[in-house]
Amino acid sequence: MLKMKKVSEVYDLRVFTDSGDYFGDVDDCLVAGNKISGWKIRATKTSYLARVLGSAKGVIVPHQLVKAIGDVLVISRSAVPSGNPEDSSE
Repeated sequence: MLKMKKVSEVYDLRVFTDSGDYFGDVDDCLVAGNKISGWKIRATKTSYLARVLGSAKGVIVPHQLVKAIGDVLVISRSAVPSGNPEDSSE
């Protein structure tokens, strides 16, 4: 059964990749027409996204790459920016 969720309930949810990596937190929703077109994901200090992006604040993930929304938001691994955080010396 499909459960509906208000967009306001999704704000500040933790975002994980489908491989289980903590990616960041939901910051905002992008709406085009009457459909969700993407999600602004905020990089937090402990997230994979912060290690990859460095000083950037976050990224926009297209809604097509969202796999599930519940207690957390699960996105496809293909939404992860390229880069290897293990190679950085930060």
